[in-house]
Amino acid sequence: MRRAATALTAAVSVLLLAAPGVAPSAHAGPATPVVLVHGRNADPGVWRATISGLEAKGFPADRIFAWSYDTSRSTNEVLAGRLSAYVDQVLQKTGAARVDIVAHSLGSLPSRWYVEFGDGARTVANWISLAGPNHGTGLAWLCAAWDQGCRDMTPGSYVVTNLNRDDETPGPVHYWTFWSPCDEQILPNASTPLNGAANTETSCLKHNDFLTDPAVIDAVAGILAAG
Repeated sequence: MRRAATALTAAVSVLLLAAPGVAPSAHAGPATPVVLVHGRNADPGVWRATISGLEAKGFPADRIFAWSYDTSRSTNEVLAGRLSAYVDQVLQKTGAARVDIVAHSLGSLPSRWYVEFGDGARTVANWISLAGPNHGTGLAWLCAAWDQGCRDMTPGSYVVTNLNRDDETPGPVHYWTFWSPCDEQILPNASTPLNGAANTETSCLKHNDFLTDPAVIDAVAGILAAG
């Protein structure tokens, strides 16, 4: 399993170095539904470019879902449980056994909590973090006084500490992270990679560029297509 992931990581890295817009080979569409989890102060609309890119590569629209949630709520006490219920609905609607999760920024924390401490180890095949504050971001201190989502993103928070206390990538789930040396919101930038994950450094992207960058979208599509 790790060997296959390593081989795919190499392919993803090559893809990210290619010219923007170069897509992996077309496929008939994944059997596994995709759940997109947006970041702080956002909504499912931020995934418009990603959804268009996936559909252009043959991913059927009825297999792509974007979860909407209140980003000011607690990752562990509220959001992970609500995501669990949403995933259950997706599985029931599609008849699938598992989903793939693609999370941007803050969305990495409730989705990762669900995988590690909820039922996600059984229901998630691939977990992909785009510019996630997986070890916290110092920028979150600017809004931590009034926003629980920000407090959860601070270095050393209850959420960050517990997610990284033991194995950072537990269970049979395939973990993938994408990070940029130019990300102005994840400080330090090295917060995103996880031990045991397939970690990919992108080109010089700003934080929200991950949502629209053709090379990142192509790389994510390649992972999802591989199953």
